[in-house]
Amino acid sequence: MSRALWITGPGRAELRETPAGTGGVGTGEVRARALFGGISRGTEALVLRGGVPESEWERMRAPLQEGDFPWPVKYGYATVARVTEGPDHLVGRIIFALAPHQDILTLPAAMAMPVPERVPPERAVLAANMETALNVVWDAGAGPGDRIVVIGAGAVGALAAWLCAWLPGAEVTLIDVNPDRAALAAALGCRFAAPGDAPDAADIAIHASATAAGLATALGAVGTEGLVVEASWYGTRPVEIVLGGAFHAGRTRIVSSQVGAVAPSRRPRWSRARRLAKALELLADPALDALITGETDFADLATRYAAILEDPGTLCHRVRYPPEGGI
Repeated sequence: MSRALWITGPGRAELRETPAGTGGVGTGEVRARALFGGISRGTEALVLRGGVPESEWERMRAPLQEGDFPWPVKYGYATVARVTEGPDHLVGRIIFALAPHQDILTLPAAMAMPVPERVPPERAVLAANMETALNVVWDAGAGPGDRIVVIGAGAVGALAAWLCAWLPGAEVTLIDVNPDRAALAAALGCRFAAPGDAPDAADIAIHASATAAGLATALGAVGTEGLVVEASWYGTRPVEIVLGGAFHAGRTRIVSSQVGAVAPSRRPRWSRARRLAKALELLADPALDALITGETDFADLATRYAAILEDPGTLCHRVRYPPEGGI
């Protein structure tokens, strides 16, 4: 048996025993022992409060989810583990998997993405967030020299800003209501501004705050025929959007970005596996450790889970599993 975190009701979670498989693994499968996990605050908070719309219950299923929305459900998609059984080329390897919070995993070998040697396992928990940010930047079509604003310095917004900051000559500003995020922006090579000081006449605004106020800031930040990329997901919450003022005269464009499909500009050539592998490669930069804002032992996760998701200071909260060979 293994243990997994289950969301059992609004604001409630518990660790439950769950079968990990007996005997050897099947053809095309691996068994792995979790080392670290990452909590994706935005999406997991929606799941915890029952905010996934019924129309999206199937589309929002995590790859190895058990149970059904709204509850009880075993949910999560950021686990770093060491393969203990399976194909020879994977046994002993550290892998990333879009897997829930669980200590022992049995999963298809195709889902076990090897972590590059130069990426520490502790940082590899950011892979799912990096994959989302990469897709957002592709949807934005950002290029060298662009003036780019990113509204919302959560994990995805911060990673999108970091990716854009690597573009030669790009002017990237990370915007957040929390002034403490200025240090994060500096670590990621970006400028920082409060919403009231957001630049104007930007080429691209990436919105990742999941608030109506943040979306308004994004719309106000772009110049004529500028692009707003909506990377937030609101679940069942209605969002008011003001399309008066200069919106029509400025021919502002709004596009959605969602990680479930590869961005259209890359889709003919990129599989989701290739995208995830690239996201892992991009995590080699030590500056990205600034996105890890806390750590909890797996044994304590159920009791701390709600508080972690409610804390506005949380970017990526890391889960630490017992040492290999430990209990």
